[in-house]
Amino acid sequence: MGSDEALAAGFAAHERWAFGEAYRRYASLLYSAAYNVLGNADDAKDSVGDAIARLWRSPRPYSTARGDLRSFLVVCVRNDAISRLRRRTRRLRVEERLASITPERDDPHLPDPIERDRVRHALQTLPAEQRVPLELAYYEGKTHAEIAAELREPLGTVKSRIRHGLQKLASTLRAISGAERDRV
Repeated sequence: MGSDEALAAGFAAHERWAFGEAYRRYASLLYSAAYNVLGNADDAKDSVGDAIARLWRSPRPYSTARGDLRSFLVVCVRNDAISRLRRRTRRLRVEERLASITPERDDPHLPDPIERDRVRHALQTLPAEQRVPLELAYYEGKTHAEIAAELREPLGTVKSRIRHGLQKLASTLRAISGAERDRV
């Protein structure tokens, strides 16, 4: 459909046809770059699609001064694939950590077994990235800094996940209490 220069200029001008043509022209190369990092066909396809979509949403993702469009796209897709791999690795670490935690802990702060079960049930509804730091802080008495080091996450991320987890936990406990009151 035209020269590489025309395609690069169209891509830099954020023209729809250029994004479609760049995808058609470089899809197999971009897929290979993502697959080499991720080792999974579905993840590689998602990585290519997400990287291109992110570039489309970005107001000025590329300029011809940045160099060759083909190389630029490969770097963008490779960076997306590396980010995916890191997220997957972190998620697996959290899941492994969850598997190693004994689920039946007695909570010394909740002597009432019914209330203890409500809290356990509410905790199980949280996403793992919020539940694990909460359990480490509450059940094991670890500081935020210790949790961040153990999970290999930034301290701010751990604090944010604990705060959001507590908010969701409170909301879930209110909903459970409300549902039980409605049954009575």
